[in-house]
Amino acid sequence: MTQTEDTPEPEDALEAPSPPTPAEGAELELFVRHMHRRDLNKVWEFLKLVFRTVNKQTVEYQRPRLKKSFLEIFEEDGVEQLVFETRRGKRRELIGYAEYAYEIVGADSWINHRYFDDRDMRPLFVQELAVHPDYHGFGVGSFMLEQVEHAARLRGCTHVVLEVAENNEDALTFYRKRSFQKIDAAVFLARKLERGPELLGPRIIKPRRHKRPG
Repeated sequence: MTQTEDTPEPEDALEAPSPPTPAEGAELELFVRHMHRRDLNKVWEFLKLVFRTVNKQTVEYQRPRLKKSFLEIFEEDGVEQLVFETRRGKRRELIGYAEYAYEIVGADSWINHRYFDDRDMRPLFVQELAVHPDYHGFGVGSFMLEQVEHAARLRGCTHVVLEVAENNEDALTFYRKRSFQKIDAAVFLARKLERGPELLGPRIIKPRRHKRPG
């Protein structure tokens, strides 16, 4: 049974970070661990906070759209979910979340395994890499990516593969600085339509000419 909103939180449950954030130049000690079932609600609220602005600007949602889907991911085999936290006194604060898989998960996945098989690539697929907006610029994302790449090497993966919306400029800048390169693209095209009558007028359709053999 998954945790509900009414389930009591343990004393050491994660807390969403609250101001003030560390001063510029101050040290920030980061801890990483696997996500527990008791973290599900906190992490979901964290993801909504992180991607709130991004999702207003992109055609595709940059996080799981429904909480139900997020809870189902926790039950999937082959998916790793990590939480990154710092300590403020005796309390732990959630400031980062990573989710990745060593294989294509789900029968309806958007990923085409043949693309990687044909190129002799053994990828680790990153579904989420989220940093609390108050902690941008402290090196949190770099540490998270380092952890993900470390996990990939331990499993014998040759590449880290992820998807970024083309107009998510901050994320693109982050990954390009770290030598990520574009390998494929799904381009969304749109054309503005002019309004007209409800029904089209008559039209004469000419048959296509078939080429004669020889």
